[in-house]
Amino acid sequence: MPTTNYNPDVLSCLANLSSDEVFTPPQLANQMLDLLPAELWSNPEARFLDPCCKSGVFLREIAKRLDKGLEAKIPDRQARINHIMKNQLFGIAITELTALISRRSLYCSKTANGKYSVCTAFDTPEGNIRYRRIEHTWKDGRCVFCGANEANYARGAELETHAYEFIHTDNPLCLFDERSEGCHFDERSEEKSMKFDVIIGNPPYQLSDGGFGRSATPIYNKFVHQAKKLNPRYLVMIIPARWYSGGKGLDDFREGMLKDNRILEIHDFPDATDVFPGVQIKGGVCYFLWDRDHPGLCKVSNYLHGKVATMERPLMEAGADTFIRYNEAISILRKVQQFNEPSFKTLVSAQKPFGLRTYVLGKPEPFPGAVKLYQNGGVGWVSRKEIAQNREWIDTYKVFIPRLGSGSDSFPHPILGHPFVGERNSACTETYLVIGPCNTETKAENIISYIRTRFFRFLALLNKPTQDAPKRVYQFVPMQDFSKPWTDEELYQKYGLTQDEIAFIESMVRPMPAEDEPEPTEETDE
Repeated sequence: MPTTNYNPDVLSCLANLSSDEVFTPPQLANQMLDLLPAELWSNPEARFLDPCCKSGVFLREIAKRLDKGLEAKIPDRQARINHIMKNQLFGIAITELTALISRRSLYCSKTANGKYSVCTAFDTPEGNIRYRRIEHTWKDGRCVFCGANEANYARGAELETHAYEFIHTDNPLCLFDERSEGCHFDERSEEKSMKFDVIIGNPPYQLSDGGFGRSATPIYNKFVHQAKKLNPRYLVMIIPARWYSGGKGLDDFREGMLKDNRILEIHDFPDATDVFPGVQIKGGVCYFLWDRDHPGLCKVSNYLHGKVATMERPLMEAGADTFIRYNEAISILRKVQQFNEPSFKTLVSAQKPFGLRTYVLGKPEPFPGAVKLYQNGGVGWVSRKEIAQNREWIDTYKVFIPRLGSGSDSFPHPILGHPFVGERNSACTETYLVIGPCNTETKAENIISYIRTRFFRFLALLNKPTQDAPKRVYQFVPMQDFSKPWTDEELYQKYGLTQDEIAFIESMVRPMPAEDEPEPTEETDE
């Protein structure tokens, strides 16, 4: 008979809510905790910090493990719980609401010293999970710490500022220093600053930056950077995977991560719904283990098509400055790189190839001396004097390709938008990139034949964690002889790919159907 008294885990329910702040399911929290050494759970001196508490799930699950692991050392249950809650578990909430939720999760009461709290050692309502309202520090319209847009986030006292305490300081050590005003963590300790064995969490991912569409500034990288400053023994965080190829303020972060041989494990999910049900995060997510004292190669695990592929390898492959997320792609890329051919990206224009923004629209009908303009939503007509740069390309053949690629996180998918020949007397807005220019229409068509191959688009995928497909996406694609068209069969044979390697490419990239000049979707920048 079906049960009538099923009580679902409230944190599992919260994890399924669509929100700017992605809550962590308990199952995922435990998968991340499994990365840590088992001996931590029986160490009464180990300290744990979640610097971005949302639901308190990490602290709750840690408490369960410590409760079991310390049973022999602290037999009395209440004394054990008091010790764990008071001396081992610490959190900084990201909002006042998440502080209450986190205390409820950990202490079973929204106030740590309340009647129903499982811990009897606290004399303050917040216990070891604190929330402080922090204001942004504005300079030239931006917060100097997180990059928030003043027009969006300069708010009154009745609204959340989204100025997260952990990243709004140059020195995170001061947050846990008893000499700092208001610091309450471990007040009776003789240490001047707290030391943490483990920092773990799921930080906020981004803040709207006031740009076009859904443009946003990443901030998860700042939480990772601050956590490393505290020099814990272990750092475990789950973050968007778009840092793999940098861009959008992530170049320095990417370089620092790829050169850090203390990252010993990365668990990569191209489809974020595998870990966050019902939540789409373009480019997927990953969680990682950073081990301060044991540098070495990284164990990379890819979760795709219901399968897991694991490989121990350097984070940065020779000849690459981005992270290659798919283990099966490593052998393919190495074979391509053996030819030492120039990169196709040298043919690809920068953003705004003619200096025209996405919102520029030409006149609906041609007029004397007008240039045909490929724009968002179709075609218009503009005068030559309106074209700000690269006017010499107007009267050449070229290839136009949408700046945005596939918006689907399912596989296989097209990866890139449909390319088409840009005839003479044509230009485009930044909705498209220009490939070329070409001295003949035949060369442009041959370039398109190459772009349409699965081989080409697979190599582009390796540097494309999101919809965005700027010039850098084409870094791993080798140049070819464009006096002739290309097919996948020729390319597979040229680079000596095995049947397994070909099968993997074709499992990731579907054929690009023939299509006339496409209408790209509305521009977004995620």
